Amino acid sequence: MFRNTYQSGFLSILYSIGSKPLQIWDKQVKNGHIKRITDADINSSVLEIAGANVSTTFVTCPAKKKASLGIKLPFLVIIIKNMKKYFTFEVTVLDDKNVQRRFRASNYQTATRVKPFICSMPMRLDDGWNQIQFNLMDFTRRAYGTNYVETVRVQIHANCRLRRVYFADRLYSEAELPSEFHVFVPRDAGAAGAAGPAAAAAEAGPEGEAHPDDLGHDGAAHPDDAHFAGEEGEGMGHYDEEGGEAHADADAKEGEAADADAGDEGDEGEA
Repeated sequence: MFRNTYQSGFLSILYSIGSKPLQIWDKQVKNGHIKRITDADINSSVLEIAGANVSTTFVTCPAKKKASLGIKLPFLVIIIKNMKKYFTFEVTVLDDKNVQRRFRASNYQTATRVKPFICSMPMRLDDGWNQIQFNLMDFTRRAYGTNYVETVRVQIHANCRLRRVYFADRLYSEAELPSEFHVFVPRDAGAAGAAGPAAAAAEAGPEGEAHPDDLGHDGAAHPDDAHFAGEEGEGMGHYDEEGGEAHADADAKEGEAADADAGDEGDEGEA
């Protein structure tokens, strides 16, 4: 998709303010909704993905199932709002062994698991807006001992609000980012929000070696900045690693996101 495009600096694949933010994305909705709304914290349009089951409500890029993004930039950055509900996202990459590997991060898992074709890891988001920084080159090397070649697919599931999804050739400081890549949070929204989105990171490593002290370098997702999910509690969602099924238990407030069904997808400016 972008393989023949000159790739340097930043490459954005989703921006919530655009006229068609999901133009190159496909949508899947069941017992939930995907629509554009105005977020009160930043007073701007964002894309909300909400659903009773995280596995059945998501957006995926590219829209065609067999297509590939072909993005070689090694850093994936997602500007996202924590909705304090179960949330997960997946990135599929191609390595130098010509094997596709999937990385899945979620806030309902407590341990890192590495299987031949999928690596799942815990992640905890701070309150409000977060900037997830995903070092694909580093994760591929640590989990599989191979070299990252390109990103094939990005898939973002409920429940979250999205501002922007982009790739970068390196991690940039806030001062280096173009103005349109910032999330402007009014100062009266709180001290944390006034400084911009909090950095969140998920760390991956071979099974049994997911030790924070061994992970994170090159300025990306340093252990001191990484957040890991706490103890699994009642009502915790669970994700079947093989079948891709995620469910929330009875007390996980399934009804909260069920008030809008697939027919509610159309909102102002939705792609």
